[in-house]
Amino acid sequence: MKTTVDSIIYNAKVYTVNTSFEIQESFAITNGKFVAIGTNESILEKYTASNTINLKGKTVFPGFIDPHCHFYGLGLTLQQVNLVGTKSYEEVLERIQKFHKENPSDFIKGRGWNQNEWETKEFPTKDKLDELFPNMPVAVNRIDGHAMLANQKALDLAAIDANTKIDGGEIILKDGKPTGVLLDNAMNLVYKIMTKPSKKIQIKGLKEAEAVCFSYGITSVSDAELGQETVELMHDLQQRNQLKIRIYSMILATKSSLNYYLQKGVSKTDKLTINAFKFYIDGALGSKGAYLKENYENENHQGILVNTEERLLEIAQKIKDSQFQLNVHAIGDQANEIALKTFVDKVGISKERRWRVEHAQIIDPIDFKYFEIIFPSAQPTHATSDMYWAEKILGKKRMKGAYAYKELLNRNGRIALGTDFPIEQVNPFLTFYSAVARKDTKGFPANGFQIENALTREETIKGMTIWAAYSNFEENEKGSIQKGKFADFIVLDQDIMTCEIDEVPNTKVLMTFSGGELVFGE
Repeated sequence: MKTTVDSIIYNAKVYTVNTSFEIQESFAITNGKFVAIGTNESILEKYTASNTINLKGKTVFPGFIDPHCHFYGLGLTLQQVNLVGTKSYEEVLERIQKFHKENPSDFIKGRGWNQNEWETKEFPTKDKLDELFPNMPVAVNRIDGHAMLANQKALDLAAIDANTKIDGGEIILKDGKPTGVLLDNAMNLVYKIMTKPSKKIQIKGLKEAEAVCFSYGITSVSDAELGQETVELMHDLQQRNQLKIRIYSMILATKSSLNYYLQKGVSKTDKLTINAFKFYIDGALGSKGAYLKENYENENHQGILVNTEERLLEIAQKIKDSQFQLNVHAIGDQANEIALKTFVDKVGISKERRWRVEHAQIIDPIDFKYFEIIFPSAQPTHATSDMYWAEKILGKKRMKGAYAYKELLNRNGRIALGTDFPIEQVNPFLTFYSAVARKDTKGFPANGFQIENALTREETIKGMTIWAAYSNFEENEKGSIQKGKFADFIVLDQDIMTCEIDEVPNTKVLMTFSGGELVFGE
């Protein structure tokens, strides 16, 4: 007699991503989890279900896990003016005007400009913004979230002038006057006077962000910067089944958050895990805020230390005595050295704690050894976004330790691969392509950017599934198609493990399942 299950998927090419990287044909699901995986014959002979799906040879993978993104940030960005892809400051201004006309508000917010994609390559100034919006505050973030352009009205409301000083940030001046560009902690002065998004807008943003993720086959996200209020909103929506995506939350390591969560302890449901703190050391490379050991090329400037080494050590020692993970944003080689030496030499953290360096973007070769203990979490599309200008500001020598994903993998044995959306696109197929081919979608450069640090397809898919789960201590519940794990899986229109590599960016998700439930496609 056959065993009744909720669903049977058969006649598929199933990449299980289990220990031996088996390819199977069929699996059965009950109560949102995989109960058996095998051949068509073995599953159909043993199980029966009212819901059976014949995939007619289509390719199946575990649901993608994005181990470093800004899920809530994406939701809010979708409610603001989108400046991604603008090719000039003039286009930025046009989009702001158009958005405000269609979405009037009392404070114009946006994100996505990138001066490195403009002909001038220079930071913009607020002059034209002041002319267009003399009485309306405007603040629009650079694509990396580490620089902001604010008009005079916003600066006035934030009480920012040429004499304003702030630790871990910078107010860019020209001829002794603010240009409107604020770096890193200086942006906080504007954030304090911004109107807070309503709960309705926050919920709308979260649901829209979830829909985008599901459409790309992402079933779990690690949100790399959350506060208590947002986490509680997510939990409430999940409890009411209004938010189905699984979330691993990194709580921003503020004094209040540390006090609250260290006392409360790690908490976990099937959809929400609170197990990590996030700490920033430096800014971003594109805004020249990444903290370097030596000056940027042709400049008397090493970047921005957003927090002190002493503060990191104090927090790390507190967290060491708890069950929590500590994940540190470090992009420049000096920032990475600070994080790595603090973790290993000063705090004495063990590999089993899986403390992470987020980005691990520019590493001095002498510091790679620390990744034998510290877990690397990287975003391959940063390499292919930055490759056009990175050497110009870093110099050839420092490029040897930049975007070195293969070296990081060789040192640690695992690497988590994410997107950092909305800084980069949500699309995980671009992550896969950038990691393997090291090219942009136009096929540049022909031989790949620093191709010696390319990953294999198998390494890459592991970095987007089982290793990403491992980086969150969740490898026993997700990341592969195995008995007892959540039935999070996706169906693709082509096999990214065997198709021409240049076709990978064109891949479409046909169906996304979370806990055995169809959440995208038909």
